[in-house]
Amino acid sequence: MIGVVMKMTLSFSPMEGVTGYVFRRVHHAHFPQADKYYAPFIAPDSKGEFKISRLRDILPENNDTITLVPQVLANDAEAFLHVARQLADMGYKEVNLNIGCPSATVVSKHKGAAMLREPERLDAFLADIYARTPIAVSVKTRLGFASTAEFESLMGVFERYPIHELIVHARDREGMYRSEPDRDAFAAALRQSRFPVVYNGNVFTPADFRAITGRFETLGGVMLGRGAAANPALFRTIRGGGELSLGELREFHDTLIEAHLASGLSPAFTAGKMKELWFYMHSLFPDCARPYKALNKARDLPALRACASSLMASCAFDPARGFQPPV
Repeated sequence: MIGVVMKMTLSFSPMEGVTGYVFRRVHHAHFPQADKYYAPFIAPDSKGEFKISRLRDILPENNDTITLVPQVLANDAEAFLHVARQLADMGYKEVNLNIGCPSATVVSKHKGAAMLREPERLDAFLADIYARTPIAVSVKTRLGFASTAEFESLMGVFERYPIHELIVHARDREGMYRSEPDRDAFAAALRQSRFPVVYNGNVFTPADFRAITGRFETLGGVMLGRGAAANPALFRTIRGGGELSLGELREFHDTLIEAHLASGLSPAFTAGKMKELWFYMHSLFPDCARPYKALNKARDLPALRACASSLMASCAFDPARGFQPPV
């Protein structure tokens, strides 16, 4: 990869509770500028079995309008490979391995970012899956567990394998989503890599995107998560298109509600899904604390609809503001 300029891809990060197949379909129908989407992770048991809801989320017929990459969270090679074979049978050409999730629940099970604490064990795991996988395996990681300085040794592990694509969230696990991304440590990873490297972390506006791509000219791509959840038109704006309009946001919001209901989700669960999305989208409405608090307290779907309508009508709308991380 060194010295080679690649076609840059823009992808939507997997976000638990937000970017399920209903969201992905509606988002792509309204804002089709993302090259691909990553599904929230499948967590197989020791036999490689996983929840039916996860199967439904990745069924090809539920994702036929988009390019989807399923993601697997596992620390057991047999379990990972069992899922990879199922995905291959469904027609998928790539599976993404999650070794970056910082959740305390995940880490306590020695999965996700916890695997970064034991490079030798990670090395053996990768050797096993790459020797036997029926499809390409990309990897989503962080720069380390306790420190971003760990990434130099981790890259020594990654370089041994034919990683389809390395997606790097530019923080260590201890930084969760609060610390500033360590772009200097990311730069070192990019210089060393023999495979495509994708940047992930705090890309909330087109200016953030330009800062990243201006510094890292050989990037394979950029992955957007919270920024794209807050502003569904962010991919379009990054590509030079127009900013999100309030009318577009209203239409997207209402269509998403109806799509959740049509999928069989109950009104109560649909309201819950929309509250999770509003955690991000309310960043586009400065000084909306009171209406947003009312929305979060809505007890049913009609109340949520009413609160959302009131918020969008009464609060200033600023699509250029981008996601505002909680202090």
